[in-house]
Amino acid sequence: MPRPLAFVGSHLVLAAALSACSKPGRTTTPPETRATPTPSPPTQTRPAPGPKVAFVGARVMTAAGVTYDRGVVLVERDRIVAVGSDVAIPPGTKVVDVAGKVITPGLIDTHSHIGVYPAPHFDAHQDGNEVVDPITPYARAEDAFWPQDPQIDRAREGGVTTMQILPGSANLIGGVSVVVRTVPGARSIHDVRFPGAPYGLKMACGENPKRVYGDKSGPDTRMGNIAGFRRAFQQAVEYRAAWERYEDELEAYERKEADGELEEDERPPEPPTRDFGLETLAKVLDGEILVHNHCYRADEMSIMLELAEEFGFHIRSFHHAVEAYKIADRLAAAETAASVWADWWGFKAEAFDSIRENAAMLEMVGARAIIHSDSPLGIQRLNQEAAKAMYAGRRAGIEVSEDRALRWITANPAWALGIDHEVGTLEPGKLADLVVWDASPFSVYAHVEQVYLGGELVYDRNRDENPHTDFETGLRPFELAPEGIAPKAGDGARPASTREATK
Repeated sequence: MPRPLAFVGSHLVLAAALSACSKPGRTTTPPETRATPTPSPPTQTRPAPGPKVAFVGARVMTAAGVTYDRGVVLVERDRIVAVGSDVAIPPGTKVVDVAGKVITPGLIDTHSHIGVYPAPHFDAHQDGNEVVDPITPYARAEDAFWPQDPQIDRAREGGVTTMQILPGSANLIGGVSVVVRTVPGARSIHDVRFPGAPYGLKMACGENPKRVYGDKSGPDTRMGNIAGFRRAFQQAVEYRAAWERYEDELEAYERKEADGELEEDERPPEPPTRDFGLETLAKVLDGEILVHNHCYRADEMSIMLELAEEFGFHIRSFHHAVEAYKIADRLAAAETAASVWADWWGFKAEAFDSIRENAAMLEMVGARAIIHSDSPLGIQRLNQEAAKAMYAGRRAGIEVSEDRALRWITANPAWALGIDHEVGTLEPGKLADLVVWDASPFSVYAHVEQVYLGGELVYDRNRDENPHTDFETGLRPFELAPEGIAPKAGDGARPASTREATK
């Protein structure tokens, strides 16, 4: 079978022409290309690591079930080597006194369009929705990501160290997402990709595809939405089967060739025509690309779970999911997370049945709750969003510990992105992505004092705070309004565009 095109830095290299595969354990997906992404390779995102560093005296919230009132976090190179209240500090270790502070894991946002809808919000910068067809799995967010977007700096100042950059939700299948680190001074996607993170597939059901395509080619109804998904995945099933047949035929041909049994005019089989979009969906079917599904209503989430079971793939997380509390038990059973807001609601019909206790009710039955932003402003205050959801649950009589609420913006999103073995909690062996706060992160008065990426200081509030630029302070009213609540004509409104189809 054709050998894959592989990543080398930001370049493509042809690995080889033809190669036989043994039957046991061989892949049945088409060859990999840049257009059908695989987990990204290790990428140099920071200078060579330094010596051991011990952060001493802070309240250490691990998001792993334990909090140390006066703890120590010991870091060697880019990894955490020890966490606790009784950690021996080796000679020669640099000691950082953080007494009176709070240390948490770096925050993680599962849903951002920073970099594909960068600031300033010119129409020329709108690169998040490929609105040419309701099915565009071949589009990739990383090909449009602008790593110099000043919104990245603001996210990092809010304690965010990792975020998933998604295509918008104008389409049923909008394309492939990418997980990035909030590295300062990056020049290209090569500098910020999270090493080894799986790619995601952005899907969207409900009002957005109906609104965008209702006057075009369709879908115009929720019936049409589901039919479009079913048609796309059936094509992917058939595409994958065609490659399976080709691989079997090629293997048989090469066996005959090796045994000298080829007929005089016998030729190798012809491979199927390559289709980058269907290759992406084939990887979804094989579990190599994780599904992130924009979906608000409980009935639609239930239908999408059934559709996923029908075609044999898994939905990793529903996004927005304002009615997730209605099917919390189903989400728990399906091991599907829900990336929700604390209290955004009412900006369109499918967003009206939201409750502030959503995340807490998910937590109560063992489902994975996540607080996400979908906003360049909200991403700066994920800690406050988690606090609002935590206290709403407590007021309703649901016991939510601070450790569990912290997991909504650390460990749970790390799981949803397939990187929980690397980040999300403060545990030995994980990347030293740390945030130092001057107060409890669940306080509205808390500030991020320092942010570390892989043990490297990338933000220091006392040193790096910069004034906001003119275009950030001069945002038009529409940019600050929830999606769907546009100002009236003459109030600074601009024509409806693909940017509105992101929530």
